[in-house]
Amino acid sequence: MSVVEGSVSTVRRGSLEDQLEQHRRELTGYCYRMLGSPFEAEDAVQETMLRAWRGLDRFEGRAALRSWLYRIATNVCMDALDGRKRRARPMDLGPSVEPIEANLHLQPEVTWIEPIPFGLVAPEDPAQQAEDRETLRLAFVAALQHLPPRQRAALILVEVLRWKASEAAELLETTTASINSALQRARATLEASGVATSDRVPEMDAAQRELLARYVEAFEAYDIDLLASVIREDAIQSMPPFDLWLEGRDDIFTWFFGPGIGCKGSRLVPVDSANGAPAFGQYKPKESGDGYEPWAICVVQPGDGGIKELTFFLDTERLFPLFGLPLQLA
Repeated sequence: MSVVEGSVSTVRRGSLEDQLEQHRRELTGYCYRMLGSPFEAEDAVQETMLRAWRGLDRFEGRAALRSWLYRIATNVCMDALDGRKRRARPMDLGPSVEPIEANLHLQPEVTWIEPIPFGLVAPEDPAQQAEDRETLRLAFVAALQHLPPRQRAALILVEVLRWKASEAAELLETTTASINSALQRARATLEASGVATSDRVPEMDAAQRELLARYVEAFEAYDIDLLASVIREDAIQSMPPFDLWLEGRDDIFTWFFGPGIGCKGSRLVPVDSANGAPAFGQYKPKESGDGYEPWAICVVQPGDGGIKELTFFLDTERLFPLFGLPLQLA
């Protein structure tokens, strides 16, 4: 879709709200990639819509409504990022550690990349959905946070949203040469982080669906042999808001059957995919034995030969409602 399509010269205030809402989903995806939090992205989009409504009388219709909204959203995100530390994953902050409870260190919520339901940002076009899954991966969103905000915006606009460099330059009020230079630096940073926009996400074919079904069976049974058959030897695990992360199946199992033994008997409830990856709401048995309590949004990253990454997001009070999950399970 061309960035310059559609003019607001004929926009009437009575229909503006409907026209703004048509862009909410894609703006949420843009702001999420910029900010790394679905809650901050939602706030940014709300602020964008409010500024657009208030500024309509000053908008002369020389540009597309879509590009005008992106300009506003970019400014909102830049304001939010001003002077703030980047969001990250535990793997970005230091080496893996021994799987013992003493290595659990709680960090503030603003430290972490947070997951987003794919349905909140997924385009209607199935082909575009496949591309979006790649650029919504937790690892990719975390890598974006290494970029200065203007580089980040330039890369997302050109590499993810497929704007022309000249269009991105107009939005960011700079030159095409400056955008191309920013893109070159941004690509080098992503390459150094080991993450690229061209990384492929495995297709959720019958084999991948079978792998996930076996993982759910193995985890709910808490059977080490079944788990070993689905989790790769080089798998990694993290549990935000704790900075501990584990590398290797042996350490993961040491945690599962040591400090994490309270998860035995858990139930996994599938949810809308998180960042384009399969995800589940994990409910842990209550100590009273009466039902289950929310424990984590578990994002499962399949790979060749088995599960290659497990991320347990423990902020259930905010994340379970976001993913449409109840806060208790009988």
